[in-house]
Amino acid sequence: MLHNIFSKWITAGLAVVLLTPATALVTSSGALAAENKLVIYSARKEHLLKPLLDEFTKETGIETLLYTGKDSALIERVKAEGDKTDADILMMADAGNLGYAAEQDLFAKLDSQTVRERIPAHLRDDQDRWTGLSVRARTLVYSTERVNPKDLSGYQDLADPKWQGKLCLRTSKKVYNKSLVASLISHYGEDQAEKIVTGWVNNLAAKPYAKDSQVMDAILAGRCDVGIVNSYYFGRLVEKKPQVALALFWADQQGHGTHVNISGAGIIKSSDQAANARTLIEWLTQNKAQSLYAEVNQEYPADPQIPPSKTVASWGKFKADDLSLSEVVRLQQQAVRLMQKVGYR
Repeated sequence: MLHNIFSKWITAGLAVVLLTPATALVTSSGALAAENKLVIYSARKEHLLKPLLDEFTKETGIETLLYTGKDSALIERVKAEGDKTDADILMMADAGNLGYAAEQDLFAKLDSQTVRERIPAHLRDDQDRWTGLSVRARTLVYSTERVNPKDLSGYQDLADPKWQGKLCLRTSKKVYNKSLVASLISHYGEDQAEKIVTGWVNNLAAKPYAKDSQVMDAILAGRCDVGIVNSYYFGRLVEKKPQVALALFWADQQGHGTHVNISGAGIIKSSDQAANARTLIEWLTQNKAQSLYAEVNQEYPADPQIPPSKTVASWGKFKADDLSLSEVVRLQQQAVRLMQKVGYR
């Protein structure tokens, strides 16, 4: 149960460059390491991490350099740079991305008793290569004007014909949905998971959207009544529109619980600052950092003993699926094949 910046600038020892698939680092190889700073490649946005990294430097004296970009682009960059990469830490959204990076042999062992004590095992790699640092739920969102929450139950129920023409989903190409379907395969087997996803496809009111925010917009516009989103997207919307006619419904409370995933990090295998990298990851598991790390993106702390922000807590407590995210990672390609088979695009 969960309680619940193309510009470059330098300030207070923190340099940020936006990396996109078509953008190369403007710093020559080896220059970053020469500055003896901890280099972080992160798929999390600069504004989410800067306050934490500033505080980390203040408390420990360890200076950092942060480079942000898309998950896949960052992973491919580290692969291309090989042993000459300046990156010490790779921070990703979703266990699927961390798992892929681990499969590419990018990570060293964390080997941290602190991480093991604070972060539940199902939110960490079972080979100790990465760990979750914050948690998001991927659950149902519905129109409070057109849907009675008593008519909702969970992911399987969305395959029921009663939702025909009323369901909106994000594209299957997004890692979040790959992970969700992987969890269904684990819990129900491939045949039943296929029936569920086929039902979703049959009930779609429109072709899948590119973003979770577009799913919510479609519900508000009356194009559909219910969808599946990451909880923090709902949090962002409520921050802007507190009276929005949408609500979250915690899926599968009578079964396995609501699917959860993580944002997390691993230490680059070729890092010459592994000790400092481990220090940062451990620091991010401490009470204050956990609260801030989660709150800035309307997520849940990965340490279940740390309460969530008031906004997140206002959504109510829920039973979270404790399926190992390492299992979710292993089943992702199977999930992709299943979704392709049934026409979920």
